Amino acid sequence: MRTFRKKILLGYGASLLLIIVVLSWAMFMILRLGRASESILRENYRSIQAAENMIDAVERQDSATLLILLGYERQGASEFRENETLFLQWLGRAKDNITIPGEQEIIDRLEKGYVRYLSEVSNLELLYQSDRAKAADAYHEVVLPLFRSIRDGCIKLRDLNHETMYAASNRANKISVQAGFSISVIGAASVLLMIVFSLFLSHLISRPVTELNQAALQVAQGNYDVQVPVRGSDELALLATQFNLMVEKLKQFNDMNIGRIIAEKRKSEAIIRSVDDGIAVVDDHFLITNLNPAAAKIFGVLPEDSLEKHILEVMGDERLFQFLKEVLTSSRPPRMEEGEDILTITTGEESRHYQVSMVPMRTPSGVIPGVVLLLRDITRLRELDRLKSEFVMTASHELRTPLTSLNMAVNLLRESAGTKLTDRGKALLEACHEDVQRLRALVNDLLDLSKIEAGKLELAFEPVQPRSLGDQALSVIKAQADSKGVELTLGVPEDLPAVTADPHKIVWVLVNLLANAVRYTKAGGHISLQGERVGNQVQLAVTDDGEGIPFALQPRVFDKFVQGKSSDGGSGLGLAICREIVRAHRGVIWLDSIPGKGSTFTFTLPVAA
Repeated sequence: MRTFRKKILLGYGASLLLIIVVLSWAMFMILRLGRASESILRENYRSIQAAENMIDAVERQDSATLLILLGYERQGASEFRENETLFLQWLGRAKDNITIPGEQEIIDRLEKGYVRYLSEVSNLELLYQSDRAKAADAYHEVVLPLFRSIRDGCIKLRDLNHETMYAASNRANKISVQAGFSISVIGAASVLLMIVFSLFLSHLISRPVTELNQAALQVAQGNYDVQVPVRGSDELALLATQFNLMVEKLKQFNDMNIGRIIAEKRKSEAIIRSVDDGIAVVDDHFLITNLNPAAAKIFGVLPEDSLEKHILEVMGDERLFQFLKEVLTSSRPPRMEEGEDILTITTGEESRHYQVSMVPMRTPSGVIPGVVLLLRDITRLRELDRLKSEFVMTASHELRTPLTSLNMAVNLLRESAGTKLTDRGKALLEACHEDVQRLRALVNDLLDLSKIEAGKLELAFEPVQPRSLGDQALSVIKAQADSKGVELTLGVPEDLPAVTADPHKIVWVLVNLLANAVRYTKAGGHISLQGERVGNQVQLAVTDDGEGIPFALQPRVFDKFVQGKSSDGGSGLGLAICREIVRAHRGVIWLDSIPGKGSTFTFTLPVAA
């Protein structure tokens, strides 16, 4: 039978029994002490109280007798009779509480003396009526000695009970000392027994648990030959049996799969080592668990020296570390703006650029045990991008002069030779004029974008009212909207705070967004320009109910040369320039669009200090 529960109950039962014994003995001693205190009150305090009141009553009777001798017969007689009643009442209580040897004799003498005292006072009253002088002599010779005798008897009764009460109090003190000592001895003995019994029981229970723990540690270290001794038939013995069975199955499983697991692990490590891009694996405590040679070279460390180190020690980039924390918290790749995913490492005079990707590892149960960091070397791509930008800027500059001459020539031909050309010649001339204008716009956009990307765009920041920016933008685009039958609405409140911006550049952004909205909104549609304050920023939003932007195109809508299917031949650079201008204002721009229902372009500007 299983007896583990019985062992525990036995231990607690023994402890409870000892506690009951100590409490019972303590209650017995407390009751004994209480009886001693009650005895003091019952046997002595009442007699002392009666004696004190009899002394007070007889003294008042003596005072009343003197009042009679002084001529106040009625007052003295009345007071005498009142205190006579009180005296007799307290004398009766004293007679009912006789508990001390010698107390009976004192009370008997008091009773006889008081009866005689009452008789002599009555005689004194009669004598006072006939001869006041003899009455005074009788008071001093007979009544006063009787009064003193009665008072002395009461004092003696009181003192006798005082002495007895003191003796009883001493006995109670001795009982309390005995009670404290006996309770301490029994309590100490009980505690000692409980400690000894608890140590014995804990050893009896913990020994198999300790053996199981040690065996589990050995299994964790890979020793599957360990066995736990099975003693008895209780729950712990059953647990030991099941543990031994589990170890045997683990050994069989390990023997069957260890080779395949090792092979797969080596294959994975070989693949990671052979990848040219840097790969680092970080656990949920931000410790590096794997680092391929390419990543070690990037960080300038040895792979074996970096294992179990904190990623921040090796990478040294706080910004990317915050993104790493975001991945572990949200269980999905982080949202990075353009340029935030670039890690630049400078060695001497050489700088190399790496694009960082972070992918969370996920177990079948949904747990995220770590993150994989991929570092792709984009140094050559950035150099090519720089060369491309320089080429675009140079080509744009070189094209601007001949385009200007060509535009002047075309305009001159339109003005001077328009009447001499056939209809076909005029059509070709107009087509040439439109192409020249389109090329000039493209060259100007390319030059503007190149300046922005090179950081050469000059901005004249000043405090400006958002409402004023909206008014200017709508005045520019109104004619185009009216010609297409599109309704424009300005919803920028006049009480919005001023923003810090270059008004010309922001009006350009608004006009570009509004022009795009007009271009993709059918006749009878609506376009609104809204504004509101959000924290320390003002948001301006252009909303239309046009055809919207396909979901596949939305992630690339701010890239260069990206155009919709229904584009009318624009350069595809407008939104890219808008993004760069907003970024230069320390703001962000984004798109919300549902195909077939319209689009909303929103950007932010900082509130003026």
